[in-house]
This record gives sequence, structure tokens and C-alpha cells, in this order.
Amino acid sequence: MKTQKAIAKRFKVTKTGKVLKRVCGQDHFNSREPGKVTRMKRRDRKMEGVIANTIKSVILK
Repeated sequence: MKTQKAIAKRFKVTKTGKVLKRVCGQDHFNSREPGKVTRMKRRDRKMEGVIANTIKSVILK
């Protein structure tokens, strides 16, 4: 089975097996956001549970 490239572009699986994703809404309309929200958008978020397992199985083929 091939790797699903659309999912592989949006998620990253780390060496230890964590699934990371970017925070949505980073491209524009950020001037109206508070500074705290802007800073938190720079970080990657960790996915957990069944969704993370599904993403891993699709990417790591």
C-alpha cells in the first residue's frame, strides 16, 4: 500500500512515534489575534488516541 501524500504533508511522525500537526489559521487575519494566540500558533500540536494511530498507519507504509 502506498503512503497517502496528502496526509504525509500535514502530519509528522517523530522518531519516538509521536504525531505532530501544525495549528490551523496561521496564514492571514493574525493581526486581530492576541499575542498569546499568535505565539501558540507557532508551535506544533501533538495528536493522541485513535486518530494518531490511524495517521501513523497511513504514513508509515
